[in-house]
Amino acid sequence: MDLVRASLEPRYGLAINDPKPVESAEDVWTSAAQMATVGIFVLILVICLYFSRPILLPILAALLIGSTLAPIVKRARKHGIPPWITALFLVLMMMAVAGLAVTVLAGPVGEWIGRAPEIAATVKQKLYVLDRPLAALRELQNTLMPAAGPAVAVEPSKIAMVTPVVEFITPALAQIVLFFATMGFVLAGQMEFRRYTASLFASRDAKLRFLRIANDIEGNLASYVAVVTVINIGLGILVTLGAWSFGFSNPIIFGVAAMLLNYIPYIGPACMALILLAVGLVTFPTLGHALLPPAAFVALTTLEGHIITPTVLGRSLTLNPLAVFLALAFWTWMWGPMGAFLSVPLLIVALVIFGHLFPSDDIKLPR
Repeated sequence: MDLVRASLEPRYGLAINDPKPVESAEDVWTSAAQMATVGIFVLILVICLYFSRPILLPILAALLIGSTLAPIVKRARKHGIPPWITALFLVLMMMAVAGLAVTVLAGPVGEWIGRAPEIAATVKQKLYVLDRPLAALRELQNTLMPAAGPAVAVEPSKIAMVTPVVEFITPALAQIVLFFATMGFVLAGQMEFRRYTASLFASRDAKLRFLRIANDIEGNLASYVAVVTVINIGLGILVTLGAWSFGFSNPIIFGVAAMLLNYIPYIGPACMALILLAVGLVTFPTLGHALLPPAAFVALTTLEGHIITPTVLGRSLTLNPLAVFLALAFWTWMWGPMGAFLSVPLLIVALVIFGHLFPSDDIKLPR
């Protein structure tokens, strides 16, 4: 062993020590028990988050949006406006904006849905080059998993078609009411709730740390959402002008869709590019012309995502792309589209809490 150490140290600059990894087998079992406890806790937490989605999702969304709008309530309070008046105004304004968006988009969306068979036939005709690969894929599928027999077509009844719609709308309306009610209470009583929560901690340092975490979450969320909203509005205007210049009907619907979908990293711009491709296949006579709108949109979002947004946000609010992707994948799998929408705010909250509980000065990495 001394000869190995003597040969490796000068050659590779390594200081080889031979410490004992563990003192006894009991230490191994203690560490394993701690890891198992943490793993069981994480597994139970994930299960609870998944099954409590109907009630937890609107409440959590209201808390995040309420924290984002909290600076407005504070500023109005300094000018003598009671918090409940500001909260009521913000809730009513959000409801009005949502209603206006639904009213503006209902007509064009209904028109496109009505033209769905025509659009599908046109897209199939333009993408004839994919017929042979798709036929080969279907043949391979039939070879590997042969069908049991001819399926019997059963025409669904009207009641069977209405039932899923009712089952979807009823909980959706309950969640919307829960969301707006929770957000109103959060905006109106945020300061009292924060002081009450701080009083639950025993030590003064714990109270101060909680208040600092709450203030940093509020500030980071407000800054991030404000900047991203301004950027998305600009993107929506450019997409509207581009759709109008390409000759699309109802160009405003594409601008609104681009603005809303751009809040969802990666998935949102990809969905918007596919929408522009489908509409281009219907609008333009050739495949080359149909590729121009999605190509222009991809170039625009690339410029926005890699240059404009990081420059405007600055280094303090720039998020790691891998962390954003993993958060997006997890929350989309957990809560669907709304989870994807909330993935970045939840990541910001997690990073702020982690930064306060584990400051960078306290982390000693091995050299």
